[in-house]
Amino acid sequence: MNRLVSFVGAFAVVAVMAMTAVPFVARADDKDVIDYRQHIMKTLDAQTASLGMTVSTQIPPDNFVAHVEAIALAAKTALKSFEAKVPGGEAKPEVWSQWDDFSKRMNEFVVKSEALVKSARTGGMPVVMEEMVDALTCKGCHDVYRNKK
Repeated sequence: MNRLVSFVGAFAVVAVMAMTAVPFVARADDKDVIDYRQHIMKTLDAQTASLGMTVSTQIPPDNFVAHVEAIALAAKTALKSFEAKVPGGEAKPEVWSQWDDFSKRMNEFVVKSEALVKSARTGGMPVVMEEMVDALTCKGCHDVYRNKK
């Protein structure tokens, strides 16, 4: 448990640093920007999978709220990671040619994931289980803006 708390704490520090790092990212090498963005998206994937395991299996739910919080932090960081507007990686060019729609969808994801944190803290797992499908709308963006693997 202490290792997970340390991980979540470290993730929070990195997320805050990343949210303030857009000027740096804008000067970074394109490959670094793409790698950075992909790491953030992998973090979202890992935290979403971990959350899913806590609500659907016998994994102890001790870290349930921490996973929801990590998703919300990663969502904010993910949006910022695209603002450098460096094409490549798994992102389709449509991310930038349809920036208004893409950023609107990402902002909605941020808002919904923050609401999910509030639900996790006050309503617990049953409420989050009801809201997860609406809040975690990854597929909606991936279908339009992500190249298939």
